[in-house]
Amino acid sequence: MGSMDDSPPPPRKSSDTTSPVKSMLKVLLLIVTTNILTIYLLSSPSSPSSLNLQSHLLLSNPTTSSISTTTITTSLLLDLNATRHLLAAAQIQISELTRRLKLSNSLSESLLSELGRHANNPNAASDDAAQVVAAWPEDIPPELNLAIGPHALPLGYSPNIGADKLYPPLGLACQHYQEEVFKYMTYKTYGECPSDDVFAQRLMLKGCEPLPRRRCRPKSPVGYTHPAPLPESLWSIPSDTSIVWDPYTCKNYTCLVNRNSASGSYDCKDCFDILRGRERARWTFDSGGLDYGIDGVLRTRPEGTVRIGLDLGGGTGTFAARMRERNVTVVTSTMNFDGPFNSFIASRGLVPMHVSIAHRLPFFEGTLDIVHSMHVLSNWIPDTVLEFALFDIYRVLRPGGLFWLDHFFCLGDQLNATYVPMFDRIGFNKLRWNAGRKLDRGIEKNEWYISALLEKPMT
Repeated sequence: MGSMDDSPPPPRKSSDTTSPVKSMLKVLLLIVTTNILTIYLLSSPSSPSSLNLQSHLLLSNPTTSSISTTTITTSLLLDLNATRHLLAAAQIQISELTRRLKLSNSLSESLLSELGRHANNPNAASDDAAQVVAAWPEDIPPELNLAIGPHALPLGYSPNIGADKLYPPLGLACQHYQEEVFKYMTYKTYGECPSDDVFAQRLMLKGCEPLPRRRCRPKSPVGYTHPAPLPESLWSIPSDTSIVWDPYTCKNYTCLVNRNSASGSYDCKDCFDILRGRERARWTFDSGGLDYGIDGVLRTRPEGTVRIGLDLGGGTGTFAARMRERNVTVVTSTMNFDGPFNSFIASRGLVPMHVSIAHRLPFFEGTLDIVHSMHVLSNWIPDTVLEFALFDIYRVLRPGGLFWLDHFFCLGDQLNATYVPMFDRIGFNKLRWNAGRKLDRGIEKNEWYISALLEKPMT
């Protein structure tokens, strides 16, 4: 942890409790006023029952002797029937007003209790949803305090963002893992960052994304050499000096390339073997079923109109390399599961983006020509999270843009019950749709793949 001498003093937290307290006082005052008004209306001499009683007295006055007994009796009966209906309606109204008064009293008690809680604890949340979110304690590490702000904006900049303070982005779930965030933000300020890539990535996968920024320098590789130039770099194994190997089991690229024949479970077992095997042949042919070829996909659009795109969970970047050969720029999002995927992609002269699948895509709406995803979008993702992700893909694609869903994994009973309706709800046009059993154990386990080429509608 940085000492207090080498970092500015932490900013004092602003206790913005005035606004919710004022709001609750206003609501309480409104309830009290409503109750008084209701009582006044019920006791008013001009109420329907009072007016009806006055009419009864007038009709029964002995001075009206010129009216025949029959006429008086008929009028009284009619008036009594009308009064009976009015009384019945008034009783219903009184019952409803009584219910509302009880509800108002209950709400008043809740508000008074909430006001008392705010008085005892100024940082208390004002509603149930806010209570779920844990509050940061007062004694957080100085670097975390600086990282999460708030920071006052210079004069003249407030109108641009509608506030006078800047709160740097920080994942909501970070507050649920405070001890881990404190550990992540404990380091020597202005020095070398801890070798905690795996620890940081686990925090991201828990939803603490984006992580807070840090004021330290990551460890640099020893004997670093420049990468190969393009286009040679697209199909070259990078130098071992291009990466710091501390977090990983394999300590060189030879190990990573050959691990497809080794025992063990890996996120992408043979992805680093880009010179031979199936990695070299990916997306170069169309099987007519689940395997689509890049050239066939590009032919569905006017020539040259697929220019920029995104590959979700793109392994070592081979899809982006194939598209680069066709003058298409593709950003590859990936996590460093069991290997230095981001560094490997960058060494190939491609653009990696270290974000999880739950992260909102950092692109403006309607800007990408194509989004591709192989394997990472599957039934391991909770249905609601997956649906949000699909709508986010729809958002960033331009009209007429392509979403290439490549080998989406699911079980047979999920296929038509869950995922087909979900994709229909998103609103894509289906240019191509293929479903097939997983070859190695699909029949035994009822496991399926979906491959689809979907289009965002032009209008």
